Amino acid sequence: MCWGLPRNEVSVNAPATLEQSARTAREVFGWDDLLPGQAEAIDAVVSGRDTLVVFPTGAGKSAVYQIAGCELGGVTVVISPLLALQRDQIDSIDAAPDAPAAVALNSRTSASAKKAAWAAIESGDAVYAFLAPEQLANSEVFDRLADADVRLVVVDEAHCVSAWGHDFRPDYARIGDAVEALGHPPVLALTATASAPVRDDIVSSLGMRDPHLEVRGMDRPEIHLAVRRHEHDVDKRRAVVADVQDADGPALLYVATRKETDAYADELTALGLRAAAYHGAMAQKKRDEVHSAWSAGELDVVVATSAFGMGVDKSDVRLVVHADVTESLDSYAQEIGRAARDGQPARAILHYRAEDFSLRSFFAGGHTKRADIAGVWDALRRAKKPLRAKAIADESGRSTRAIGRVLNQLVACGLAASGPEGVSVVEKVAAGDAVSAVRERDEAEERIRASRIEIMRGYAETTQCRRRALLEYFGVETPAQCGACDRCDAGASAPVDAPAHDAENDGIRIDSTVEHGEFGTGTVMGIEDDRLTVFFPEHGYKVLARAAFDNGILELGDAA
Repeated sequence: MCWGLPRNEVSVNAPATLEQSARTAREVFGWDDLLPGQAEAIDAVVSGRDTLVVFPTGAGKSAVYQIAGCELGGVTVVISPLLALQRDQIDSIDAAPDAPAAVALNSRTSASAKKAAWAAIESGDAVYAFLAPEQLANSEVFDRLADADVRLVVVDEAHCVSAWGHDFRPDYARIGDAVEALGHPPVLALTATASAPVRDDIVSSLGMRDPHLEVRGMDRPEIHLAVRRHEHDVDKRRAVVADVQDADGPALLYVATRKETDAYADELTALGLRAAAYHGAMAQKKRDEVHSAWSAGELDVVVATSAFGMGVDKSDVRLVVHADVTESLDSYAQEIGRAARDGQPARAILHYRAEDFSLRSFFAGGHTKRADIAGVWDALRRAKKPLRAKAIADESGRSTRAIGRVLNQLVACGLAASGPEGVSVVEKVAAGDAVSAVRERDEAEERIRASRIEIMRGYAETTQCRRRALLEYFGVETPAQCGACDRCDAGASAPVDAPAHDAENDGIRIDSTVEHGEFGTGTVMGIEDDRLTVFFPEHGYKVLARAAFDNGILELGDAA
């Protein structure tokens, strides 16, 4: 059973205890123990605090909202980006001994299932309601949720909220407005990987108030890290295939393009492996079939773009190979984190050529079309009520995604405001000024993307411990040598007992705030003996000489 609070009772008056959370885990969900960080996060949520949880894949993020939602009672709204992920989570709840009902409201929910879902949501009993972020833009859905007893809003895969994250989705940008319109029940944001700037952006975008931050287990020592550089593409392809053939168990092979998923899958199949391709443009039925076969152990390898893996629950992945560089270390950490969920040894291997980084930079670039910006702005100025992306897209003939991006940029620039009914004008400037404002933001985002690719290059080409290069990006202090990467294997890193850096003289630490004469306020992301990597919100990641302190260009900020 669940111990929900009476409706409208302030949750802080009935804080969860570790014992109660353990009792709920045991009696309601059938779990013997809670993992590190789960009880602390549950306690914060049930006490009424907004909470950001950064746990690696397999560390039990979903258990936090399941137990917290049970203890709070009422409706727990779970905003989840993938229908397959929603299905897996609902199946997990349905399999629990005595858990509340779990229902879905998405584009594939039948009319009868929707009717039953709303009956459960409006019954007053505890229930988990799973929605895609797009559903919040549906006025009927939102209005009915506003009348329901919503006591917790969960944002799964919360890195999608952040414009600096590796999988930004425009529909996520309006979740914060929806939360406020619902009366700001506690917000629980969940993600497997988020560097400090991404965490800050999640908090800001969702309007989280004094959030409790629970970051656990970013270090995955059971995953051996390696990078292999190649001069020619044919050599790289040969090495990639050889690595997959050598996998001692299920393997994931990530590639950059849809075409490559088929090419590698065909080659691996010809070599006798059970291989399948996966990408976002495949028919939903085919994607479901690949998911099911992978989960059932019927495939040796899935060859996929970044579209595959979010929320896939498979514990025994022994190898993750990247045939191409990712757009950021955020993406890379998310994808290799799908290995070794059972705690047993696994490997992560990145293959690259030097020119791959230039190609990634090219594909990462691009600006919003001027005609799209001007058209959207004119539509907003003419409108007598707030507009949604679909309405503008239907009238203009442009894609809903393109219109949604323009709306988000206009809101980010302060020219428009977003609410549950849509977007409306705040400042009635000329169309040319709106175009300039959005393009300036585009350019700032392009600088961010380019700098993140350079950080990825730094990881690939580091001569020091590779795990240290990865973990410091996420603000985790780490020894100079991990003993479980190719650099440490080769003896290229500093001795185990050597400090990662000497910060006694200048007081710099990971996550320190610094002030730069040109770039403004930044956050320290990486530290080496002679240089720092600093994230500046408007300029991206910059590598600066530590000597900059001596000449006054760089100073410690107040928050250091």
